[in-house]
Parts: sequence; C-alpha cells; structure tokens
Amino acid sequence: MSYILVFLGGGLGASLRHAVNVGCARACGLNFPYGTFVINITGSLVMGLIAGYLAFKGEASQPWRLFIMTGILGGYTTFSAFSLDSVLLYERGELGLAAFYVFGSVALSIAGLVAGLALVRHFT
Repeated sequence: MSYILVFLGGGLGASLRHAVNVGCARACGLNFPYGTFVINITGSLVMGLIAGYLAFKGEASQPWRLFIMTGILGGYTTFSAFSLDSVLLYERGELGLAAFYVFGSVALSIAGLVAGLALVRHFT
C-alpha cells in the first residue's frame, strides 16, 4: 500500500511540477530556468512547513507522510528532501557532514551529468 501512495502522490507532484515549468516559461521566457528555480524554492518551503508542523504541532500517520512528503513533494522536487536532510545534519551539529553533503551533492551531481553527456557524445 505504501508504494501505491508514493506512486499516486508522485504523479500529482510531477504534474504540478510540469504545470509550474510551463507557467514560468510562458510568463518569464526561457533565458533562465525560472521554473526549476521556483519549484526548488517552493518545494523546500512546503517541506519546511510540513516538517515543522509535524515536529512541533501535530502527528500525521505514516501513509499521509508517504503520500505528501515522499510522493507529492518527491514528484514535485527532490530539492526539498535535499534541503531538509541538509538542515537536519546542521541542526544535529554535524557541520562538516552537512557541508560535505551540500557541496558533494551539488558538485558530484553536476559532474555526473557532465560525465553522462560526455559518454553519450563519445559513443554517438
């Protein structure tokens, strides 16, 4: 059942991501990745609101957490999970690990993309 909840939430989140991307492209043009920029910021804001609420004010069942946080927000942007993980490491006092996670994730993700592009270009 948990996989179905994540699947359904992910579909909603991915659809919302597409709508924001299209809307931003129409409103702002294509000279800058406005859609991704807006998605990463709003997804992180919503993740913070939900995580903060659950931590300080309320409880949500595991199915709801899976549907909303893993499903909808995961389909909308994984940047929100990245942001939450980074802050949790920082709040636990793991400053070095938090810095490694942030800079390593960004640098290695970009390096991975460049490597993938280079491999495809080389073999095609």
